[in-house]
Amino acid sequence: MADDRTPCPFPESDARRPTALPVTDAARALRPATVAITAGRPAEVPDAPLNEPVAFASAYHAGGPVAYARDGNPSWTALEGAIGALEGGAALAFASGMAAIAAVLDTLPLGAKVVMPADGYSGTRVLARDGAPVGRWQPVWIDVTDTAAVLTALEGAALVWLESPTNPLNGIVDLPTVIAGAHERGVTVAVDNTYATPLLQRPLDLGADIVVHSVTKLLAGHSDVVLGATVTNDAARCESLRRHRTFHGAIPGPMEAFLALRGIRTLGVRVERAQQSAGILAARLAAHPDVTRVRYPGLPGDPGAARAAAQMAGPGSMVAFEVRGGAAAAEAVAKTTRVIVHATSLGGIESTMERRARWAEDAGLPPSLIRLSVGCEDVEDLWTDLERGLRVGVAAASGGT
Repeated sequence: MADDRTPCPFPESDARRPTALPVTDAARALRPATVAITAGRPAEVPDAPLNEPVAFASAYHAGGPVAYARDGNPSWTALEGAIGALEGGAALAFASGMAAIAAVLDTLPLGAKVVMPADGYSGTRVLARDGAPVGRWQPVWIDVTDTAAVLTALEGAALVWLESPTNPLNGIVDLPTVIAGAHERGVTVAVDNTYATPLLQRPLDLGADIVVHSVTKLLAGHSDVVLGATVTNDAARCESLRRHRTFHGAIPGPMEAFLALRGIRTLGVRVERAQQSAGILAARLAAHPDVTRVRYPGLPGDPGAARAAAQMAGPGSMVAFEVRGGAAAAEAVAKTTRVIVHATSLGGIESTMERRARWAEDAGLPPSLIRLSVGCEDVEDLWTDLERGLRVGVAAASGGT
């Protein structure tokens, strides 16, 4: 497990390099939900605060390990310590999930071949596509759940970018096989672990080189902060990402870091509650006459169920389903619910949903697909809301009452 205070070692020759604190055997033995609560705390000395205070500073007295606020901040360090301890690597916080994604891609050589999921987060796909015409990258789009196709596509690649589960179709990648195959071919592996969180899946333990998070989502968990993170257990790669953050200016704000760390403290109870409710809702949706398909790896008949059971501690809290009546019906359902919020983000303590194909960059998705991010409300209230939304929305779209 990474040091839970120092996220990324500075070069030995760099005067800003902080001193690492050792990780005890007791800390390594803690379970993830406990790590979420205990990691990234200040030193335990008399009258010290339990939580790292917010440090608003743009400059520091000379002679210490940081020197200037673009290089570091105690509020970042605490957050990075917690994320690193959870994922089992050295973490770096970024101004947004997209900033973290861009940092990983920007460290690739010019014209690098990158294998990307055809079904994946739209921001990643847009970034890769925008860089292709000018020769920044050569993205190759693939169904990442098709293991044979991925392994074939890896020839000559510099990086394979994976999501598992994928956003929004909940596809499950055979991570151990794909990661091993990538390394046999000298290909770096990055895994966006936003959906699963380190409580359900630790890609570094499966051999991945880099993990990326939109901290905005499940980690922070309260829809009130925008942040991203990278995690790696390779010191040189971590330093490369740290330099990119420093000199491209993609640094997080201290208040955002404080809020995200506070959100992580409840990650265990939020994931447990939301995942339990997601399973119940997915099963009921699968039996509903106005739902034509449910995509959730916790359902026994789901194509990714066996893989998810083998490599994850649980199927997560994200459910995708398709509505009878097409795009108009799905749009009406998403706008009709009262408890479930019609919003584009995910991973908050409140449930949200939307028709993803309403966005131009997701126009290739099934038109009636709704992405449901299950929160921590009472599951019966969520089901009553969903059932009403389906009844009213589908009827309205078909001209009924």
